[in-house]
Amino acid sequence: MIEARTMILAAGCALAFGALSASAHHSFSAEYDRERPVTVTGTVTLLEWTNPHARLYVDAVGEDGATQHWDLELGPPNGLMRLGWRRDSLQPGTEVTVEGFRSRTEPFVANARTVKLSDGREVFTGSSFDTTE
Repeated sequence: MIEARTMILAAGCALAFGALSASAHHSFSAEYDRERPVTVTGTVTLLEWTNPHARLYVDAVGEDGATQHWDLELGPPNGLMRLGWRRDSLQPGTEVTVEGFRSRTEPFVANARTVKLSDGREVFTGSSFDTTE
């Protein structure tokens, strides 16, 4: 009897965790619009090294002079490491220019494709755009 309950509980947990991880991931086209490219130039406030995607936060000045707080999705940390990134690659205060694609729903959210540093170096972000049809 105890074995049957344990098996049912284990199966239920596996289903619940599987559903959570499936809903946490998304396709590029579900969230971002390849017809709306964006270039953001500003100052790094945070590089968040998390799964399923790392995130880069940048403060930029908009055309109206107001500060825009951008949330830029990068590739997964393992993919970024294969591209030469480390969790401390971009420190707060670093000036960057990020090219990517705008969110379909949020004004200052985008999927980053490249990050250009002030010294001219350009690094790729492992964007999910590069793996879509």
